[in-house]
Amino acid sequence: MPHNNSHAPLLSQRAAFVLLLGILTAVAATVLTVLAGGALASGLLAGGAAFAAGVAFFNMIIA
Repeated sequence: MPHNNSHAPLLSQRAAFVLLLGILTAVAATVLTVLAGGALASGLLAGGAAFAAGVAFFNMIIA
């Protein structure tokens, strides 16, 4: 039975790139917060905020 691969991808390349940059920003913020002496929970909260800000920022600057 032949497979039909004519469907559209779930994410565009631009959206995937913006989300990837947001994830990298979140990981960096989490690691830096924990290395600076913060608790892991504080690092995760900082990472979540950095992810949201990073996605908004990269979405705005990447055409």
